[in-house]
Amino acid sequence: MADAHAQARSPLAGRAGDLAAVGAAEVAFLAQVDLRADPSLASRLPFALPLDPNAWTAGDGREALWLGPDEWLVVGAPGSAPAIAAELGRSLAGEHHSVVDTSANRTVVELTGDARFDLLTQGCGLDLHPRSWRPGRCAQSLLARVPVLLQERDRATRVFVRSSFAAHLVDWFTAVA
Repeated sequence: MADAHAQARSPLAGRAGDLAAVGAAEVAFLAQVDLRADPSLASRLPFALPLDPNAWTAGDGREALWLGPDEWLVVGAPGSAPAIAAELGRSLAGEHHSVVDTSANRTVVELTGDARFDLLTQGCGLDLHPRSWRPGRCAQSLLARVPVLLQERDRATRVFVRSSFAAHLVDWFTAVA
């Protein structure tokens, strides 16, 4: 029987000091819902989906990150995944689609400060120069040989990384910083 007092533990619990040393912090337990649907159905949703590759949109307390021509990651406040999934399911009822709660699949590290680009470029092949990488952009890539999703925000970069690789990524950050 599960302990009624058990609490969730993030993949990077106990690593706040290591992250702070490189200008980063974990954004634990964000709701993450994977949506697969025909892009022509985007207008049926209660929030905007980015239809341009490698872009993200925000609204109504949610962010939608473009992952592919018919795939998005919808991110929300911790604990909101069931509500997001239900809302997407209702909006797309009767249409071919997939909605999956993937919140436990990735954790999120947010890097701040201008030095974040120097750190990221040491292990990522993307062009992170401001002429092409700016707020509103996102991309899947490898960072330190680990698959990640990068999201450029206003004065911060979020790194979505599979939970099983999170400690390795923090170790890499501290080694190259």
